[in-house]
Amino acid sequence: MSSSPLQALHALGQSIWFDYIHTDLMSSGELDRLIERDAVQGITSNPAIFEQAIAKTDAYDERLRELVAAKGALDANSLFVELALLDIAAAADAFKPVWAASRGDDGMVSLEVNPELAHDTAGTVAEALALHARLDRPNVMIKVPGTKAGVAAFEELTAAGVSVNVTLLFSIERYREIAAAYLRGLSRRLNAGQDVSGIASVASFFISRVDSAVDAALDTAGAPADHPLRSTIAVANANAAWGHYQNLFGGAAWQPLADAGALPQRLLWASTGTKNPALPLTHYIDSLIGPDTVNTVPPATLDAYRDGGVPSVTLGQDLEGAQRSLDALATLGIDLAAITQTLEEQGIESFQQAFSRLLTAIENKRDALTS
Repeated sequence: MSSSPLQALHALGQSIWFDYIHTDLMSSGELDRLIERDAVQGITSNPAIFEQAIAKTDAYDERLRELVAAKGALDANSLFVELALLDIAAAADAFKPVWAASRGDDGMVSLEVNPELAHDTAGTVAEALALHARLDRPNVMIKVPGTKAGVAAFEELTAAGVSVNVTLLFSIERYREIAAAYLRGLSRRLNAGQDVSGIASVASFFISRVDSAVDAALDTAGAPADHPLRSTIAVANANAAWGHYQNLFGGAAWQPLADAGALPQRLLWASTGTKNPALPLTHYIDSLIGPDTVNTVPPATLDAYRDGGVPSVTLGQDLEGAQRSLDALATLGIDLAAITQTLEEQGIESFQQAFSRLLTAIENKRDALTS
């Protein structure tokens, strides 16, 4: 078997995680093939992915029937948690050798807290701790949205020793808050005499949605179709985040934690499927290849990169140019901070809606099974 370009990305220091989960992925052996053939190093899930898997297929119906028979008339949310935990546990077990071969931050599988808790710090912490305890696997991450409430929850969970994937990050400012919260959480743990070496974290920086929103703003501003800032700001924004990552995790504040065995919080590129048909399907892989990062890739993008990817380091090659692009956007009167705040709010709302549809579908299936 010839080497996959995805394996070459791994050799360059970037981890590819699969942005998809379905029970058939594990039962069919396809996940094992992705790990062996493509060096896929982890899985991310979210409410929209679970909606597609559970609500829009019949693959979970038998398992749902068994749960109803064994546990009685559970509410829809409890049934979802039971179904999701089985998938996450199976995927984590498949990735256990990958985790063991890594420094402790690959082979990870992510499960998101209820999106209705996005603005509830205490509720997020409680649910995350409960999910973490039930899964009881070192290579599971709990996903927490990067809202204001999520920043505080993330610090508490890090101090409690929970590995966290902070999701729905769009702005450099919020990313700075998250990175600082990681250091605070680890420092609290270290100062309490607790081990910091078994904790992994990623900051999931969303990409394609930024370009879609900025391109729409350029349209509103009357920019021509060939304006040089079109479909470039997301990558520039990510490069600016990468610059902050380098400064923080290469600086003096990080050193005592590194000496104690702590792992840096890697940047993860999320929402990397292209939405602009003028862009290559692999655009947000090609443009963001760099060591000590993660790219979580949807199935169609993974297939496209396997078929034609040409790996080489592209991240951080022109940080000054990235900043010039961000500055040029501001000179057009386009407020990137306002755009990213709106994207955060829309992202939360989108996941809440997907979760609501999922629970309704589970409720309908449960009622049909028990009628």
